[in-house]
Amino acid sequence: MTNIMEKKYIPLANYFSSATNATITLTFTEIEQIMGQQLPNAAYLNQSWWKKTKPPAKHFHAWLDNGYYVKKVEINRHVIFEHVDSADKDGADEDGDKDILLIRPAEHGDARSFITLQKAVEADSDFMLYGRDERIQSTQKVRKQIIEWKKSGHSTIFIAILNGEHVGYLMIIGNSAKRASHRASIVLGVQAEARGKGIGASLLDKAEEWALEKGLIRLELTVVTENTAARNLYDKAGFSEEGVRRKSLIIDDKPYDEIYMAKFLD
Repeated sequence: MTNIMEKKYIPLANYFSSATNATITLTFTEIEQIMGQQLPNAAYLNQSWWKKTKPPAKHFHAWLDNGYYVKKVEINRHVIFEHVDSADKDGADEDGDKDILLIRPAEHGDARSFITLQKAVEADSDFMLYGRDERIQSTQKVRKQIIEWKKSGHSTIFIAILNGEHVGYLMIIGNSAKRASHRASIVLGVQAEARGKGIGASLLDKAEEWALEKGLIRLELTVVTENTAARNLYDKAGFSEEGVRRKSLIIDDKPYDEIYMAKFLD
């Protein structure tokens, strides 16, 4: 990856670096969801912005340095990228293109999309803390929280982006108190249609990587006893049961127990 590329295009570069498809079509909205920021006005107004490959422009490094060029632009609709060796690219087969998964820290520009994602996950799940349409939060509040967490260094949010769409998240909630600064709790959610693709496991791997960089030695969570899929995921990720919080949630007038789970990091 070139070191002269603008910082805001780095997530887009990471997206293309993990791609194996001969052709990638992304809407303008999907590109902004990958970046976590808005495209400049020139991208919406001029096809030439996408075709630039010379200084002082730098944005093109995101795809060009990873072997892709812009094949076609439909202004304010979508962009078609093609690999320079598309004839030899083996990412596409008769069953269709392969999924492209990118996991990155949330930026303040993700606030509105994150709210939509969180509501969608909670509407799909029977076991989240909040039920369908129950959570109330403003874009301004979430944006402020993301900014404050990035400054604090002990909490963060990771966004899972599948084929340009926000489909999952993992929140790491740390502690400012010195005696508890070695641990953090996590909350994970993946949209129903994106489950079974290893996204949850990838989010947990990213969380562990971040935690180790921050010097944390313990990650903890709670999971509803009946949530078998989540329990299996956490078991495979190395989390161990530590106890039961009895009747901690009332869902549809029925009490549910939660299991305390934790993982100690090496």
